[in-house]
Amino acid sequence: MSDASPNTVTVLLPLPVRGSGGQGYTYGVPDHLSVAPGDFVLAPLGVRKVVGVVWDSPPGEVAAEKLKEIFEVLETPPLPDVSRKLVEWVANYTMSSEGSVLKMAMSVPDALYPPKPVIAYRLADEMPDVRMTAARQRVIDVLTNSPSRTGADLAREAGASPSVIKGLHEAGALVRLELPPPPAFHPPDLSAKGPTLSPEQAKAAEDLVRLVKEATYSTTLLDGVPGSGKTEVYLEAVCEALAAGKQALVLLPEIALSAQWLDRFRLRFGTPPALWHSDLTGLQRRVTWRAVATGEARVVVGARSALFLPYPDLGVIVVDEEHDGSFKQEDGVVYNARDMAVVRANLGDIPVVLASATPSLETMHNVNQGRYGHHTLPDRHAGAELPTIEIADMRSDAPDAGKWLSPKLVAGLKGTFERNEQALLFLNRRGYAPLTLCRACGHRLQCPQCSAWLVEHRLLGRMQCHHCGYGTKLPDACPECDAEGKLFACGPGVERLAEEVQELFPDIRVEVVASDTIYGPGQAAELVRRIEDQEIDLLIGTQIVAKGYHFPMLTLVGVVDADLGLAGGELRAAERTFQLLYQVAGRAGRAERPGRVIVQTYMPDHPVIRALGAGDRDGFLAAETADREIASMPPYGRLAGIVVSGIDEGAVETAVRALSRSAPRQDGVMVLGPADAPLKLLRGRHRRRFLVKTGRNVNIQARIRQWLNATQIPRKVRVHVDIDPYSFM
Repeated sequence: MSDASPNTVTVLLPLPVRGSGGQGYTYGVPDHLSVAPGDFVLAPLGVRKVVGVVWDSPPGEVAAEKLKEIFEVLETPPLPDVSRKLVEWVANYTMSSEGSVLKMAMSVPDALYPPKPVIAYRLADEMPDVRMTAARQRVIDVLTNSPSRTGADLAREAGASPSVIKGLHEAGALVRLELPPPPAFHPPDLSAKGPTLSPEQAKAAEDLVRLVKEATYSTTLLDGVPGSGKTEVYLEAVCEALAAGKQALVLLPEIALSAQWLDRFRLRFGTPPALWHSDLTGLQRRVTWRAVATGEARVVVGARSALFLPYPDLGVIVVDEEHDGSFKQEDGVVYNARDMAVVRANLGDIPVVLASATPSLETMHNVNQGRYGHHTLPDRHAGAELPTIEIADMRSDAPDAGKWLSPKLVAGLKGTFERNEQALLFLNRRGYAPLTLCRACGHRLQCPQCSAWLVEHRLLGRMQCHHCGYGTKLPDACPECDAEGKLFACGPGVERLAEEVQELFPDIRVEVVASDTIYGPGQAAELVRRIEDQEIDLLIGTQIVAKGYHFPMLTLVGVVDADLGLAGGELRAAERTFQLLYQVAGRAGRAERPGRVIVQTYMPDHPVIRALGAGDRDGFLAAETADREIASMPPYGRLAGIVVSGIDEGAVETAVRALSRSAPRQDGVMVLGPADAPLKLLRGRHRRRFLVKTGRNVNIQARIRQWLNATQIPRKVRVHVDIDPYSFM
């Protein structure tokens, strides 16, 4: 190899590969270009042209005849230093390539190019002699003694077609102007005062404002019961960051369904925030990404991927509902946005606020260890009382055969409707029935691509797999034995509950709310309006109805199957179930009318159900934490899931045997497996899994890297590593 060129740089490309130097590729820089770390550049890669980022690592040595030069530096703000550090940190922690993480930060390639100018027209200084028509005269009249207009505005105001405007321009009567695009977002109004805070709220807000002013790293848990006004408290910290000329980021678990939160923000700041979620159009994503990069977008409210936007001057991060599993990304780069938000705050030397009514065990452990600050809001805002919680033992208060609502819950619904109040039935199961079987031969309708039953969606007239998306019409006859009229729906979904309720209360207005029925912010906002206007008497919903909604007339919550999440033996099953049930219970009685929660269960003595009935959140957390400590499970130990998958089952078994032979066996590392994954077949891929368990002081990533590097894996087999797994499917 010859000496490296005196004018070379490392460029990291947003691809799931590493360069020859491990981190990026070495490129030459033409004499007419000047580049610096963070610059977005167009570079050759084989026969393609790709956009990458000039990286901080030193370039490698490349022979002169092999050295390729970058083509150009793009006209976009450079990727900030803290964003580049985050890319490296996340890649190292999650055992992903830096290019894969960079791709998340460069998720909108079109935004890297300057937006097209706005074309406008004004009258020429000297009007030429043109043939005048009525339409042309109207255009000239609009522009006389008036500022320039865009072509669309001019055509609309003059009642003329675009061809009329084009003709006047070609004739020299109009001058064409190129104007910069208008602001994408209006600045928030910081002069508007928020609502009057309670003493507890004011104390917490004062401390968060102080932390923002200090502009140093800190993590604070804002821990308040449902309805305690956590949002109003952390918006004070957001306001302080904005007053200092900085940006703010608020992460929400279901941003597309957060219509009420967005209304609250508009009331507080007079303008909506910049949104970032998967339902945005391509144009909206392009405009928002660039507005963040230039600093024009002052407040971003988004889902987990909003964390990787290129903020040039972020002043505070808020993670609302920090316990929520939606913050964990399971595909591609596997990361927990809550944990990475703490990392981002640390790298940027700024505060981060974690808000929840049911904090995760990991967060509470960090509070108890003194790593995180802690503010509690024990009371609901404006004097509202917490709901009463009653346990309906389904063994003694059983419904009729083929029904799912206990007599106690039916009576509760009847009284609620008689008082013209609203109710919510919660069942975390979409569709009509989770299983369809043949009464003649016992055959169960299963997805052909997954180890999962097909779910009947009667409203759609289809059978669907909730893992891969496969769908088909409900067959008239059993596909196994051809028996007709023998297919039977087993168990309830939200649609089946709606059917039962309509039989009991035929005059009430029922709405089924699930991810199948609410697709984005527009539908969510309309649903909220209808509930607030009391156009709906009963909501029947899955977990999306548990998150942050405030409906003053909703006084009864019925949990139809509280035991549903307790099966399976997963590490976090009890914790997740308690969090979900506690959150959904918090939807009841959030105003002056008292709330009531009825929890149906066949396991009234289970610790989760007992704690929920007693309202003893802290007792449940303490007991669950003690169990984890005894078993050296997170947060007292570390876990990593390794899933081996492939279309060829034989190749998967070959890889699994090789990994078993080379598995680490040193002290402090325990490898469990291989075992069939609970979903042994997913999207046509056969799956086997290992679980690696270590102590807190063990570098689990280093041990796994050594293990995988020492093992020969067939090329057609994929090895998926999940550090700190949340799901064990």
